[in-house]
Formats: sequence, C-alpha cells, structure tokens
Amino acid sequence: MKKIAFIGAGNMNGAIISGLVNGGFNPEHIIVSNPSAEKRLALQAAHGIKQTQCNIEAATFADVIVLGVKPYLIEEVCQLLSQQIEIGKKCFISVAAGCTMAQIEQALAKPCTVIRTMPNTPSQLGFGVSGIYANEHITEEEKVFTTSLMESVGIVKWLTSEEQIDHIIAVSGSAPAYFFLFMEAMQKQAMAYGFSEQDSRELVQQTALGAAKMVIENEQSIGKLRENVTSKGGTTQVALNALVEGGLESLVSNAMNCAVARAKEMAKSS
Repeated sequence: MKKIAFIGAGNMNGAIISGLVNGGFNPEHIIVSNPSAEKRLALQAAHGIKQTQCNIEAATFADVIVLGVKPYLIEEVCQLLSQQIEIGKKCFISVAAGCTMAQIEQALAKPCTVIRTMPNTPSQLGFGVSGIYANEHITEEEKVFTTSLMESVGIVKWLTSEEQIDHIIAVSGSAPAYFFLFMEAMQKQAMAYGFSEQDSRELVQQTALGAAKMVIENEQSIGKLRENVTSKGGTTQVALNALVEGGLESLVSNAMNCAVARAKEMAKSS
C-alpha cells in the first residue's frame, strides 16, 4: 500500500484524511505536516495518523504527497521539497484552488507526476466530489491509485482540460456554501413563523436531505422532479414564481461565474 503525506492540516486535507481513514485506509500509512502543532495533533488524535512539523520528513516518508497549503505557499513548499529529496518517483496531488499545473511544475523544477484535484468539504462524510486533472507524467498505476484515493471520500470526475478545475470549483468545490446560505435563509423564515431554532433547522435539513436523495435515486431530470412537486396554481407554484421573478437563475449563474473568475485571479496572483 502506498504511503501518503499531507502537507498542511487545513480543512481540505483534514476532510480527505477523515474520509480515507473512515473508509478503511491504514492510518499508519498517512502522515500530516503542519507548522503549528494544534491542528496536526488534533488529526493524529482523531484518526491515529502520524504527524510532524517537518515537510521534508513527511515527504520522505511518502509515495504520494498531497499539497494542501495556501496557494501563495505552493511555490516555496515545492521548491524546498525538490531541493531536499528525490522527487522523480513521487506523485504530487494539489488541492490548492487557483494554483496552476505550470506553477507547480515550475516550482518542482524536475519531471514528476503532478495532479490537480478539487475535492469539496462533504468529502469528510464520504459524500464529496473531486475533479481531477494530471500532467503527462502520470502512469496508469498512479491514475488508478488517485481514483481510489479520492473515491474514498466521494465521486470522482477526471477532467479533459485544466480549465475545468475552475469550473469544478464553481459547481461543487464552493457549492456546499451556496446550499448552506439557502438553508440558512429558510431556517430564519421558519423561525419568523414561530418555530424554534432547533425545529427550524431540523425541518430545513431533513427537507434538503430528502430532496437530494430524490435526485440521486431517480432517473428523471431535476427539472421534471421540480415539476412533479409543483401543482398548477398551488403553493409551490407561487413560491417558485417568486424565486424566478427575483432572478434566482441569473443570481446562481453570476455567483458561479464569480467563483470561476476568482479562481483564475488567484492563479495569476500566486
């Protein structure tokens, strides 16, 4: 079994580690490095993995190195690893939004496998989505392993171009927050009707869960499922009319385009 080093102990790396261990991956084959002790020790306590303050120690231990640091730190981290250890047979997987393949390859300065992926936070529950794009050095074995790695936290979509990474960010990477915002607004209105905060949350979260399950377990289009709930002239129809007249579709489109644009800006500034 390959060994994995997670450089950085932020939310995304933590989500993947959680999903891996919960899915049966041997925690003895996972190490996390982070400059501050609190987060890495918390991950060790929660999942039984190894931990270190030293990126070199972590990368030396591993076959696969997951780069989960802030985009502006990618160059520094990759340069250090390339200078201190032999990286030719190692596989680098970046989960940093807005940091391009070219930037990572330039920082590593040696031919090796580089993979960009964008998993989202529901990965910690095994319900994640990960878009993946790799450079020309990837082997079939590495592709199979990366697929298995990311499938342990959800579904995987291999992409045909690097540009699609930015699109994945908009569609699924940032998207849990879109749903949380919508659910939060519904909870507030339920409370305005007099329901308690807890009752309001339970009503909203169960409805959201049920709607998602109906989409997953039904071959009908999402549009058709919406139509099935909507009786002509009924309560659902007037509620949907209000959302459409309020510009919901254009708001969603604009929000997603803003996420794509920001990902591109981050790549230029990192």
